[in-house]
Amino acid sequence: MKKTLFFLLALFPFSAYSEVTTETLCFELSQSSPVKFEFRTFYDPISKWSGGFVKYAKSNVPISIVLTSSQDEILDPQAPWQHTTTWSEVMDGKVTGTYEWVTQGAQVVTMSYTKKSNGKAYSFMLNTSIDSSLETGCKWE
Repeated sequence: MKKTLFFLLALFPFSAYSEVTTETLCFELSQSSPVKFEFRTFYDPISKWSGGFVKYAKSNVPISIVLTSSQDEILDPQAPWQHTTTWSEVMDGKVTGTYEWVTQGAQVVTMSYTKKSNGKAYSFMLNTSIDSSLETGCKWE
């Protein structure tokens, strides 16, 4: 019996299990502004693939985003690393804007959006008081 079990385990090795990680963050232009969006990213550690979407509060249509750069920087040896990611917004097969997300440790330092057509930039604030989940996304009032 032990030999049979060993033989079966040798034929069917244990496969590594790795789960896709998802992050959902809720941003708004300002406390009184109607411009709000959900920023959802996905990462698969096996394939090292990243992707995501942005969904504005007044729209049911998610906009695809593609990771275009990721950089880590040590600003101070006593502080957490600063991590900057740039995501390209893609609509109808064209890049229409970029989101730059800067974090330091668990803190969001900045989130900005630059519209490609006119170069106008917008800075957004993370709203941690908004409930969000994988199933529902950001629950805007």
